[in-house]
Amino acid sequence: MEWANQLCENRQFGSKMTDSKYFTTTKKGEIFELKAELNSDKKEKKKEAVKKVIASMTVGKDVSALFPDVVNCMQTDNLELKKLVYLYLMNYAKSQPDMAIMAVNTFVKDCEDANPLIRALAVRTMGCIRVDKITEYLCEPLRKCLKDEDPYVRKTAAVCVAKLHDINAQLVEDQGFLDTLKDLISDSNPMVVANAVAALSEIAESHPNSNLLDLNPQSINKLLTALNECTEWGQIFILDCLANYTPRDDRESQSICERVTPRLSHANSAVVLSAVKVLMKFMEMLPKDLDYYSTLLKKLAPPLVTLLSAEPELQYVALRNINLIVQKRPEILKHEMKVFFVKYNDPIYVKLEKLDIMIRLASQANIAQVLAELKEYATEVDVDFVRKAVRAIGRCAIKVEQSAERCVSTLLDLIQTKVNYVVQEAIVVIKDIFRKYPNKYESVIATLCENLDSLDEPEARAAMIWIVGEYAERIDNADELLESFLEGFHDESTQVQLQLLTAIVKLFLKKPTETQELVQQVLSLATQDSDNPDLRDRGYIYWRLLSTDPVAAKEVVLAEKPLISEETDLIEPTLLEELICHIGTLASVYHKPPSAFVEGSRGVMHKRLPARTGSGESTESPDVGTAAGGSAPEAAPSIIPSQGDLLGDLLNLDMAPPTTSGPPPPTTGMQMGGMDLLGGGLDSLLGGDIGGSPAMGAGFGAAPAVMPASLNAPVGGGLGDLFDLGGVGMPMGAYIPPKIVWLPAMKAKGLEISGTFARRAGVIQMELILTNKAMSVMTDFAIQFNRNSFGLAPAGPLQVLTPLGPNQTIEVSLPLSTVGPVMKMDPLNNLQVAVKNNIDVFYFSCQYPISMLFVEDGKMERQVFLATWKDIPNDNESQFQIKDCHLNSDAASSKLQGSNIFTIAKRTVEGQDMLYMSIKLSNGIWVLAELRVQAGNPNYTISLKCRAPEVSQCVFQCYEAVLKN
Repeated sequence: MEWANQLCENRQFGSKMTDSKYFTTTKKGEIFELKAELNSDKKEKKKEAVKKVIASMTVGKDVSALFPDVVNCMQTDNLELKKLVYLYLMNYAKSQPDMAIMAVNTFVKDCEDANPLIRALAVRTMGCIRVDKITEYLCEPLRKCLKDEDPYVRKTAAVCVAKLHDINAQLVEDQGFLDTLKDLISDSNPMVVANAVAALSEIAESHPNSNLLDLNPQSINKLLTALNECTEWGQIFILDCLANYTPRDDRESQSICERVTPRLSHANSAVVLSAVKVLMKFMEMLPKDLDYYSTLLKKLAPPLVTLLSAEPELQYVALRNINLIVQKRPEILKHEMKVFFVKYNDPIYVKLEKLDIMIRLASQANIAQVLAELKEYATEVDVDFVRKAVRAIGRCAIKVEQSAERCVSTLLDLIQTKVNYVVQEAIVVIKDIFRKYPNKYESVIATLCENLDSLDEPEARAAMIWIVGEYAERIDNADELLESFLEGFHDESTQVQLQLLTAIVKLFLKKPTETQELVQQVLSLATQDSDNPDLRDRGYIYWRLLSTDPVAAKEVVLAEKPLISEETDLIEPTLLEELICHIGTLASVYHKPPSAFVEGSRGVMHKRLPARTGSGESTESPDVGTAAGGSAPEAAPSIIPSQGDLLGDLLNLDMAPPTTSGPPPPTTGMQMGGMDLLGGGLDSLLGGDIGGSPAMGAGFGAAPAVMPASLNAPVGGGLGDLFDLGGVGMPMGAYIPPKIVWLPAMKAKGLEISGTFARRAGVIQMELILTNKAMSVMTDFAIQFNRNSFGLAPAGPLQVLTPLGPNQTIEVSLPLSTVGPVMKMDPLNNLQVAVKNNIDVFYFSCQYPISMLFVEDGKMERQVFLATWKDIPNDNESQFQIKDCHLNSDAASSKLQGSNIFTIAKRTVEGQDMLYMSIKLSNGIWVLAELRVQAGNPNYTISLKCRAPEVSQCVFQCYEAVLKN
């Protein structure tokens, strides 16, 4: 708190060692005595009384009753007493706003005092009193202090502008303080420059689309000049500001780097990291063959290494930042492996982070050294650290092929220790090694199987089951091993259940005659006795594949696996670029962009590294004047990624049903019978009776008790009965929200704008009603959108062909395109609009229903839907409730189809209709949905899955709007 900081600061003003006595009194009637002392004629007694008041306030006592008496003490020349009174005012002004007005005259008077310390103190305190009534009186004193002859007063006033902007942004803009603040960047005093930059940066953060820090080569030169003479915190503000600048070309970039490089040797780690951030960003523009580029790489290593000699907390922050730097430019620290070796007294969080960086720096040149260290770590006592060390050995094998044999040998040595958690981690990483180097190290499988009974962690059990299933033909008793897992099937985690289902199906396809009962058992457990939809669906698909076309089943389930990549845990490149731009901040410690953890109304600008071409990107707001004919600004990269060929690899699996119309061809090569595995038929199961089939135990030879409906049906049915679309009606018209007032007349000099959005014949329309409630004629209308989440932009000019007279209304339909510049908004569907006419430019925000972006070709093929649903991680699934909706499933499906929400499939389970739906957005994102409708229950449940989960909330709102209107 501001007043607490100032309390510490007061120690320099004659405070004695005996100040602690003010905190020890617990007398009753103290307020009354203090009141008398505050009104004493003796200055020393007054000062003692105010100290007692501040002490009571500091320990949490309520001394607000003394407000008028303390304010009376303001009229003094004693600087210490004045500071104490100001402290009291800052704390209690909010609860006593009417009384705080009494102090205004003294503030104004103090702002003109001969002593610069008192002038600065007065303006700083006024900025800290967050009371609207006082804010009005602050403007004149602040204006004078911003142009004060003393730099201490000017630097204090600069910060005060940022505080005032937080209380009343409009007032600051109207009074022209922002322009004065910009002028202070050219001030002769470096601390004034630093504070002006800090204040403008703070204001710019809360208004990300404003262009307050208008950086150009001239202003950059002034900042670099001030950099050498600032305090350390001033240097950080200036460096952070420099990091937001994009140089015109590589020469300017090199010039800035040369002037920032000396900051790398600063004693303050925050200054060092801010300098590293600037250099990492500007290095992007330097040609790699430049001598200076390699010199700069060498200069970056020593300061980063030095940071690791600080206390553990600082080491951790430095390591998290180094982790990002190493992913972007590993060559900086490639010769510094030894500094990341773990020390015995490092805290666990430092040890784990060092391990991660060691793996990232591992190469053929240093792998022997790294493996020797890791083997040593695997014998430590700290369980978490040992686990990470064992995993690290596996990652080394995958990253450096030449070391793979040595790594496997090391892992086998560790398995021989029989330490439970070491064995389990080793099995998990050996599974990955098998994936990376097939048919090379399978000789160790026997050793792994010996440790089967000791596995109790889901990940290790799943890995072992995968190994047994994948290499079943090499393991004589594979069926016994998998059957031992099957005994407690329902007690296993989902991960183990899914792996076990797949492994037994693999085993069945490799040894069909020996494992019929086993595969029947697991399919029954997965489909009939399980509540998990993922497990159930996978069971149904295997069942159908095995029932209809075992050859196809073999091709799908036993298909050759793609090799796993060297680095599966690297941060995604666009996110890494953004995090590099946030080095030295919380984002670089969390490894998440600020938008992921910064809440509130402040927008968060997404930063990116400059292109190597050196062309600077303008951050100015779009000019309304260019709306009709001017060229659109260059589009920023889409924050919500385009899904393009989302399903490309998935569709390589031949899941398309055969096109034959005759009966299914007889199965060859495998004696599985031509009927449903479980005897009851998948069709009959889904058609009605969900219970167990009476023919379950009949085996493959006996005829089923209930003849499957699909036995003589075309094989083209494939998954047809699973997705029975009977009864889905014709679509109704698209939902269009009612028009609402977006811009009231009182805010736009008489122009009122109402509107809504509609999608007609594949074209998005912004339907506007313009009403002139002023006395003058309005002409020359134009419209422009700011960057937004989905690139919405006017597809043509605003067609207001005739002047809009007083009290006249006109309806205009503006076609929109989705090829404009993209920037993630909060909320996602927020649209910032500027409308210009002959009177002025007006700004407003509105929210468009995301259903306007649902395109007409959003109906997925059934097989693609299945594959995509499984491919999207479960973490991306969101579930919502739609309450008080009285439509049946057919009516709901029909209504939703009118808004391009397509029903792919429908099935009924225990009286509950389940609709499977797909939506495609204009930027290529697919959203998959499962809508559950229970007859007689007005509350629907909807599950949404999407690669970009941030759109799920908006999609749910569209479902709710469409179904309820």
